[in-house]
Amino acid sequence: MKQLKLTGFIFLLCFLTESLTLPTQPQDVDNFNSTQKFIEENVEYITIIAFAQYVQEATFEEMEKLVKDMVDYKDRCMADKTLPECSKLPNNVLQEKICAMEGLPQKYNFSHCCSEVDDERRLCFFYNKKADVGFLPPFPTLDPEEKCQSYKSNRESLLNNFLYEVARRNPFVFAPTLLIVAAHFEEVAKSCCEEQNKVNCFQTRAIPVIQYLKAFSSYQKHVCGALLKFGTKVVHFIYIAVLSQKFPKIEFKELISLIEDISSNYDGCCEGDVVQCIRDTSKVMNHICSKQDSISSKIKECCEKKIPERGQCIINSNKDDRPKDLSLREAKFTDSENVCQERDADPDTFFAKFTFEYSRRHPDLSIPGLLRIVQIYKDLLRNCCNTENPPGCYRYAEDKFNETTEKSLKMIQQECKHFQNLGKDGLTYQYLIRLTKIAPQLSSEELVSLGEKMVTAFTTCCTLSEEFACVDNLVDLVLGELCGVNENRTINPAVDHCCKTNFAFRRPCFESLKADKTYVPPPFSQDLFTFHADMCQSQNEELQRKTDRFLVNVVKLKHELTDEELQSLLTNLTNAVEKCCKAESPEVCFNEESPKIGN
Repeated sequence: MKQLKLTGFIFLLCFLTESLTLPTQPQDVDNFNSTQKFIEENVEYITIIAFAQYVQEATFEEMEKLVKDMVDYKDRCMADKTLPECSKLPNNVLQEKICAMEGLPQKYNFSHCCSEVDDERRLCFFYNKKADVGFLPPFPTLDPEEKCQSYKSNRESLLNNFLYEVARRNPFVFAPTLLIVAAHFEEVAKSCCEEQNKVNCFQTRAIPVIQYLKAFSSYQKHVCGALLKFGTKVVHFIYIAVLSQKFPKIEFKELISLIEDISSNYDGCCEGDVVQCIRDTSKVMNHICSKQDSISSKIKECCEKKIPERGQCIINSNKDDRPKDLSLREAKFTDSENVCQERDADPDTFFAKFTFEYSRRHPDLSIPGLLRIVQIYKDLLRNCCNTENPPGCYRYAEDKFNETTEKSLKMIQQECKHFQNLGKDGLTYQYLIRLTKIAPQLSSEELVSLGEKMVTAFTTCCTLSEEFACVDNLVDLVLGELCGVNENRTINPAVDHCCKTNFAFRRPCFESLKADKTYVPPPFSQDLFTFHADMCQSQNEELQRKTDRFLVNVVKLKHELTDEELQSLLTNLTNAVEKCCKAESPEVCFNEESPKIGN
């Protein structure tokens, strides 16, 4: 499997995935039938994903009982589709069966969802999902030899267990994405189990699979958060910008048709309706490839490939060539005398066309940057159309757009310079402190994870020619993760304001935040400064995470500490670890040294 790009396709990831084993069909065959066949053949995998995401605490054995029940249900309906139970929506059937499992709703505290019906129950299950999975045990790892033995002796059980463990830890990742990840995992297992150095093979080949999952997870949570907090209109504009950049020769009418398919896809996928998500995602892929001549010249070979190579190929394809007759700017939005009248006649279509025309002419801009320009234009017209001379007012719109872009560009250039001066570790240190001060209510694990992802944006992008768009896109995903998917997530008043007020200007809002003054630190505990011999068994990466957690917890407890004092604490910890791990009795050494770390 090729190393997946994280920059070129980051904003196309979500809607282009499709299931690994969907049958390859000629483009003119009914897409619904082929998708339905896939669903019927993969009831087990679909049930595992849905159950593990809805009831994350449930055991593998409990999940197996539901799988058996759903397979029996499928068999009954395949034999006689006229049975009353077979007319229900699949997701409703699944949730009914989860609720009917003896003692399960009470054991895992979702009885309140089972007392609801239809849409209310579906949303209740969705809001019951937990993004912070710190309550789950560490991801189980098998020795490569054991893994290979398990794969050879019981392939199905190993894959089911892998899918269950991944799905419960990624409750907002769409089913098609998880199915692809499971298929990639099997490819890795099949290949590495034939290698002599299995450990090295698994470690090396697992990296792109993990990157793939992280990238899709981040983007899907980001757009679902936008959908649930701001509604379908914001998602429409995100995808107008995305597709106009990727496919600049697409006609506006065709673009809107495709976006309608994508929007309906998000309704099912974001709310966790696994079957509907698979159906809608397949429909989007079919739409793209059935209209490829009018959409892009770069995807012909992709659409001839088997699934899922087709989707992966489109994601990695280059942006289409800019049409030769496309002018550098679309004058009708700034030079026409009738701009206000056209806006008033149909505001949604007017601004959708503006987004389309501006985005296809600026493939170098980030998606958040384009959305900010759309908002600037809306605000400008709101003001200009109420003046005595509207054309004289909005004629200078391009200056406003350039000013906005220049401001964002300078900020990113400064951040990349900051990264180059501080290095990865120095930048991680700075972001952990900043994130903890503005959102101390988040768990230490969440803050460490967000800090790592923020720094990854700079380490990934700051050496690239498309530095500006890359940084802005990836940082926006991290802020989307901070804000969360659920619309009722609250952190503190200042952060909530940035998360919920204006999607386009979320990043500038966060840049202006100071330390949260409403936060009440937890009582002091000496446990924070107590360390044990297990620090010596930690690998470099694990030791770094423990150090990062220590830093976050210190900032939560003592947010008034200066940078010099925090650096001193970290130096004390590093010295203690170095000294005690060389000592004859590390545990005794840590008992002696731990009280000194906080002094």
